[in-house]
Amino acid sequence: MSKFDRYLLSQLVALFGFFSLVLVLVYWINRAVGLFDDLISDGQSALVFLEFSLLALPNVIRLVLPLSAFAATIYVVNRLSQESELVVMQATGFSAFRLARPVVSFGLIVALMMLVLMNVLVPASRAILAARSAEISENATARFLRDGEFLHPADGVTLYIREISDTGELMDLFLADDRHPLRSTVYTARRALLVRTETTPKLLMLDGSAQTLTREGRRLDLTRFDDVTYDLGSFVTPSGTDRRGIEELSTRELFSPTEALLEETRSTRAAFLYEAHSRIAQPFLGLASSLIGFAALLLGSFSRFGLWWQILFAVVLLILVQTINVAASGAGIAQDALWPLAYAAPLTGLAIGMLLLWNAQRPRRLRRAMRGIFAS
Repeated sequence: MSKFDRYLLSQLVALFGFFSLVLVLVYWINRAVGLFDDLISDGQSALVFLEFSLLALPNVIRLVLPLSAFAATIYVVNRLSQESELVVMQATGFSAFRLARPVVSFGLIVALMMLVLMNVLVPASRAILAARSAEISENATARFLRDGEFLHPADGVTLYIREISDTGELMDLFLADDRHPLRSTVYTARRALLVRTETTPKLLMLDGSAQTLTREGRRLDLTRFDDVTYDLGSFVTPSGTDRRGIEELSTRELFSPTEALLEETRSTRAAFLYEAHSRIAQPFLGLASSLIGFAALLLGSFSRFGLWWQILFAVVLLILVQTINVAASGAGIAQDALWPLAYAAPLTGLAIGMLLLWNAQRPRRLRRAMRGIFAS
């Protein structure tokens, strides 16, 4: 690489790191607020919150990288234009395509990072996050089994436990279920155990009684029992660890969907194929956004007031590419044969960037052609 290429590439990488850090922090803080409320209110520790935050980072980074690449390119090119460095390089005979060489290298670096994120890190983090979420949601003791307090795990349900032993045994339990419109039931038990099943946790109450009040006839029935099972599935989210989402699957599994995978994810073959090709195509949005930002700013001439109209034009073009991306994603999952739509937005962005580069150097070509005509 020439000195100019190394200089421009170093500037782009440095600003890319800065903008990525800022945008990741903004996204992360926005997600962390809701995550903090959910986890801490369920009795989880700060370490669990930190773990969930770190597992969500790969997906957040994937979202902000194209924006960071675009912002870094706009900032660097605008500064080089104001300081006349681009003007000097153009005066030495550098064409628009020659000037774009370090930008293309920078865009390919961003694309490589996104390829690793979308095909390795994001699916792995999503799978771990889903497993940990299921584990925590299944942990009913951490959610609402706390001794010495009247708790309300669901509307119409009141629970009181005098003591929880070191072995997990619940001593002197009181459970009032008032959710049924025609009757209400109060359970009392000397001891109780939390039993995990393949579906939902169940509460095994030992040596107690159940008092059922029928509202219509105002009749009270008393039943004594040695043991009875109470299903906690109505207010404990089932684990679902045996069912993965399409985002948790590897790219290889997405390219060759089996009936078992389709049944497991409750998805379609079209969604599998589009997601697989999207993991290959979406990383090149980083290259496209960088090229659009660079080429759009080359259209303007030197100005002490900056290239604000060109920057606005580049933002509009980037919004157009993102709109195509959203529209393609909605249509691509409808039919198996529409998976090529995953490449629509990146290819459109690259085509716009190349067209802008060609247009940026077109005036010089015309002037040279005119000089040749007059000289002859």
